[in-house]
Formats: sequence, C-alpha cells, structure tokens
Amino acid sequence: MTKVFIFTGPTLRPEEARAELEAVYLPPVQQGDVYRAAREGPVAIGIIDGFFEHVPAVWHKEILWAMSEGIHVFGAASMGALRAAELEAFGMEGVGAIFDAFQRGELEDDDDVAVAHGGEEDGWRPLSEAMVNISATLSAAWVERVVSQDTTRTLEQVAKGLFYVERAWPVLLARGAREGVPASQLKAFEAWLPTGRVDQKKADALALLRTMRERLEVGLSPKTVSFPFQHTDAWEEARRRAGRLPLRKDTRPLEGVAPESLLDELRLRGELGAARRSSMARALAVEQARRLGREPGEDELRSTAEALRQERGLEPESFERWQAEQQVDDLGRLLRDESHVRWVETLFEPDVLRHLADHLRLTGEYAGLLERARDKERVLTAAGLATPRPEDAGITEDMLWRWYFEERQGRMMPESLGRAARDGGFSDVDSMRRAALRELCYVLAKAEAPE
Repeated sequence: MTKVFIFTGPTLRPEEARAELEAVYLPPVQQGDVYRAAREGPVAIGIIDGFFEHVPAVWHKEILWAMSEGIHVFGAASMGALRAAELEAFGMEGVGAIFDAFQRGELEDDDDVAVAHGGEEDGWRPLSEAMVNISATLSAAWVERVVSQDTTRTLEQVAKGLFYVERAWPVLLARGAREGVPASQLKAFEAWLPTGRVDQKKADALALLRTMRERLEVGLSPKTVSFPFQHTDAWEEARRRAGRLPLRKDTRPLEGVAPESLLDELRLRGELGAARRSSMARALAVEQARRLGREPGEDELRSTAEALRQERGLEPESFERWQAEQQVDDLGRLLRDESHVRWVETLFEPDVLRHLADHLRLTGEYAGLLERARDKERVLTAAGLATPRPEDAGITEDMLWRWYFEERQGRMMPESLGRAARDGGFSDVDSMRRAALRELCYVLAKAEAPE
C-alpha cells in the first residue's frame, strides 16, 4: 500500500478524513515532524494543522528537505496553507481558498487561521473560531441577505480585533451589540448561524485530501525539485535533534471501520437527528463535568451501573454479554461519563459526533449498525462497487433520488436536494448521492445473492 502521512487536528478529525483518503493520520505538525515522517519514506505528506505557539512551528527547511528526497508535500486550510504559500516557488503544492488568499496577499497574518484547541486526549477539539471561517460565514450571511453590508463589516472588524483564542460567536455577537449593530440583525444572524456557518478550513482540508487521492490514483512519480538543498551546520544539528524523537502516531480508525460508514447507516434510516440530539446532551454533560473537576465516587458508579442494567432489563450475566456485543472496552469510563448524562443541550458540534458511538452502544444499536456497515463494505468491494456510479445500478440520477426518497424513506421528492442533504446530516449533495448509491447497490446485490 502507498504510504501517505497527513498532519491534522482541530480542522478535520482523522475519522472524517479517512472517508476521503486512506492514510496515516498524525497530530498537528510541529518542528521536526516532517523530517521524522519523511525518513519513513512516504510518497506524499499532507499538512493541514500545525502548532503556532508553545512549541516551535514546522520548519521551512524540513519541508524543502522532504521534497528534495522525492516526497510530494501538500498543504491547505491552516498551517498547511501558510507554508504552501511561502514555499510554492520551491514546489510545495497548496490547495483551497485559504491557500489562494495567502498566495495573493489577501491574508498575511498567522492568526487568520489559528484557533485555540484541546489536547490529543480531547481529540484536538477547537475552542475558538478561525478568522477565515468568521469572514466566510459573514460573507455568506450578507449574500443571503441575513445581515447588511455594514453589519458584516463591523462584525468582521470586531473579530479581527480579538485575540484569536477569544474568537467565538457568542463573544463576537456580544461585542457587536456594544458596537451598535442593530439587535434585529444580530438576532437574525444568530438564528441563521447554526445552519449557515461556513467552515472554510474544513472545506479546504477535504479538498486537499481529494486532490491527493486523485493524484495518487493516476500515479505519483518521485518529486523532483529545481533547487540544490543546502546541508548547513544548522540543518545538521536540527536533524540530529529531530531524529532523537519518534514520529508521533495518532489513533486508529474505529474498530477497523470508518465512523463515516456508521453515520451513513443512521442517515439512511433517518435516525441521525435523534441520535445527535441525545449525543449533544452527553457531550455537554461530560464537558461541564471536566470544567468543574467533578469525579463520581465508587458508590455513584455502582449506582449508575445498576440503573443502566435495570433500565435495559438485564440480569448480571446478560449485562456482561451486552458489554461484549456493544464492544464496551472501558466500562469504568462509560459509567463515569454516563453518571453526568441525563439531560443537556449544546451547540458544540465537534463533541456531538465524538460521543455518538457511546450513545449507540447504550441504545443497543451499535453492534447492528456496525455489522451492517461492515457487510456493506464487504459486499460492495467484492462486487467492484466501492464507489459506484448511477449506471452501475442501471438508473439515472433522477431515478436514484426517487428510489431514495419515495421508496427508501417513504416521502415525496424534496424541492431542494441541498436542504434535504443538510436535514439528513450529510455535508453536501455529493455525500448524500454517494451514500444513496452505495445503499441501492448494496440492496440490489443482497437481493441477487443466492440464499
């Protein structure tokens, strides 16, 4: 298998990224990481996220060295876009709107892409909003006539004046009110924001992965560069220091199946919305408990386990069987989290999907959904339909949508596919089309299979 390394973190979670490109996903890049990764001989390296503070940022020279060693280096979205704009003349390849803006000089500051975020144990969860996302969202709100151009300009100026760790929508709206933005406009924008927010960094990160996948599919010959790499004393000392540490690995995909496949099973059943709402409560409860430093005692954990068992009508021996079926690896952690969770609401979208697997385990749906996702992958791969086209199923696109909405979901064709995709939990129409086609091909293949 072709070896590819991708450095990502708060912009795009590895489990989301694997749906676009199978690669080795690593934590946000810092100085020495590209050198260490290049020593393992990958065909390509992709840089999305990197550290800006607290630890030294990725060095330009290690990227140049990697390319001189025949490795293609791509960048987008965050640190990757910044370094790609700086090193494009030397052969680093940038992707996406943010890279283009840095290259044209429309963006110049590191803090336009910087965000505060949690640590590795928290999945690099973003704790602030990137300036590039704020600008893109405000532009979209103006185009859709949610707010006036004056309001857009004022809010953008207020956001730019904030330290990057303080950039968050509640803070921005409160500061906007103090700057005299009409309350009616702020209220309209706040109501529009949950569905209208533009995540430009994530969009560019996904574009990077698609670009790399397309390049890999046609074949990448070793990178050639036009510059002579200078082995200075400073470089030799830097590589000696970097070589003393191992390459920092990230977590593996969930149980060998990309979580996106699990999400598709919920989307196709029309159940993702309800599952996400329950998962929201879980996410907020766990986060609040962490902030307060709350730790349930042994008595509380025992009571939680007993309540959980009784609610599901399980005897002690069947409770153990339930744990095995739902693949509960760490019951103590699950009970500790569950003790915080009964009823909460939140807008923290990144946490919601991160806790969804636990919600599915507790509802008893995890095993069935996971098995169906795995079976679908096996059946479609065996039939050569891992990425099917409408003609593979002998239908037109219109026929696909009629099957998906009228036969599969039992409802009328929607007027807007884009809205239907968003309501169904898909990122866009292409994602919904892909899932619907895979589902149709899977249903047809199962129907044709011998008993």
